[in-house]
Amino acid sequence: MRGARALGGGLKGFVFAALLALAAAAPTGASAWWDKTWAYRSKIDIDTTAKGVAINGTIGRAPLLLRLHSGNFRFEDAAENGADLRFVAADDKTPLAYHIESFDPLLGVATVWVDIPEFPVGASRSIWMYYGAKDATAAVDTAATFDADYAAVFHFDAATGVAPKDKTANANNAQTPPASTDEGSVIGRGGRFAGGAPMALAASPSLALAAGAPFTVSLWVRPDAIAGSTALVARREGAQGLVIGLQEGVPFVEIGASRLAAPAALGQGKWSHLAVASDGRTAVLYVDGREAVSGAAGTPALNTTIAVGADAPGGGLAGFVGAIDELRFSKSVRAPALIQMDAASQGAESRLATVVGDEKQSGAGFGPFGVIVKSVTVDAWVIIAILGLMGAASFWVIWSKSVYVGRVDAANDRFVKLFREHGDDLLALSHPDRLGRSEAKTVESSSIYRIYRAGADEIERRRQHGSTILRAEAIQVIRALMDATLVRENQRLAKSLVVLTIAISGGPFLGLLGTVVGVMITFAAIAAAGDVNVNAIAPGISAALLATVAGLGVAIPALFGYNYVVTRNKSVQANMLVFVDEFITRASERYSASSFAEAAE
Repeated sequence: MRGARALGGGLKGFVFAALLALAAAAPTGASAWWDKTWAYRSKIDIDTTAKGVAINGTIGRAPLLLRLHSGNFRFEDAAENGADLRFVAADDKTPLAYHIESFDPLLGVATVWVDIPEFPVGASRSIWMYYGAKDATAAVDTAATFDADYAAVFHFDAATGVAPKDKTANANNAQTPPASTDEGSVIGRGGRFAGGAPMALAASPSLALAAGAPFTVSLWVRPDAIAGSTALVARREGAQGLVIGLQEGVPFVEIGASRLAAPAALGQGKWSHLAVASDGRTAVLYVDGREAVSGAAGTPALNTTIAVGADAPGGGLAGFVGAIDELRFSKSVRAPALIQMDAASQGAESRLATVVGDEKQSGAGFGPFGVIVKSVTVDAWVIIAILGLMGAASFWVIWSKSVYVGRVDAANDRFVKLFREHGDDLLALSHPDRLGRSEAKTVESSSIYRIYRAGADEIERRRQHGSTILRAEAIQVIRALMDATLVRENQRLAKSLVVLTIAISGGPFLGLLGTVVGVMITFAAIAAAGDVNVNAIAPGISAALLATVAGLGVAIPALFGYNYVVTRNKSVQANMLVFVDEFITRASERYSASSFAEAAE
């Protein structure tokens, strides 16, 4: 009884300590909240130090790409199309312009562009992302995401056969589409070109270039073939022109009569970021955000159609074979730091912007453990649920068997003491009606008493048939009957212990299965999102490991409980074996022929 009370007190203490730990792990609410209608918010760190992406120059205002995935965003708590997304500056008061390029809650991936008014310089700065107001209407402002110097921006997010739309307020929409859509582009969808007709952009005042005017053109490119001379972006007017292309895979730019070529070729089948920035007199060619070559190149006056993915009319370059994404035209010379930021933040391995926290307006569940739980996949929950059932069954078996073996052991001790008090009268306790009320209650739970009854009943039966003397063969029969009862008692002691052996051996393997499947799903989601930084990987991996923890949480207590119950069972079994030997020895002595002869003398 004392042991049960101690066990109950220990369980209460453990539960209380666990609740305290969970309360400590759960975050308190945010000190400020932009709008109480939104239930959730996440903190996004923009880091231009060596810990993020080292950018020492001034970027100024620029659009920032955010990649959301199931590891850093709760799609289940947001509107299905992301209409409730809002972005707020660090002061938690100033809304930021943004627009959504893609949002897929089923795959758990999204790409969003946010206008950052002023990037930090060699420092870290935070913004807030709010969501969780599913009835909110969309507040995207695509044109406001880009400053007025952007003449045209193309995400290539349209379906195959549909001409891409310009994302700026200039409406310089493409007149013709690319050959097809590239679903596995560097940022969501991209445009695939097959070396044929170009994607054409009509001449417009916002795209016109005056002689000596500054400009910047940037794009992501993936060449599927690098042989020959191909045009990526081309614009020609008589003998003058502006062409960005590849010569045997080597990026080059032609501005008027000047030609600048990078020192190395691009990798075939690999995405690279190219940019050409000119102040009107000197041009710089950037590859993956770094200056590759620069030189004098005066901007000619151009106001003709722009060809993308092939040469403009009057040129002799071949059409491009590969994919293009995030094509931008600017009417100013962009700073090297901004071009470096574009290349670093839009690629698949960006560390510039990371989601570092998740808060709820009220309630708990958003600490480290909450991040793990919310990242658990459905398959892992199934495994954890199965393990939960195994754990509940294991604890029930441990409890019930511990109580049972304790009761049997205590009853055995009382019966053996009572048996020995009756001395040579082996049959004194053979019938319950021969026992007093207290004695009958004492022996009813005793396994030794049931073994004793098997032997005593056989002796009584033989005595009723006139067999007062027990020969050696009869003694063996009595032993066999008692051994048979002993076997049944052992089976009763071992009943349900198979549940513990299954939990011990199967629990860790089930947990490992959940972890492996969870890791597979995590990496598949990361591949789909194109984001492989540690903040994308860590939540999914830690959530997958929760299944292994659950498996061990089932197996370890089951192992301890199994060893405890088996040890107690062995003690009871040893006592039963000793009693059988004692009873047979005393029966042989009491009912043998020699004992009756001595009594007759």
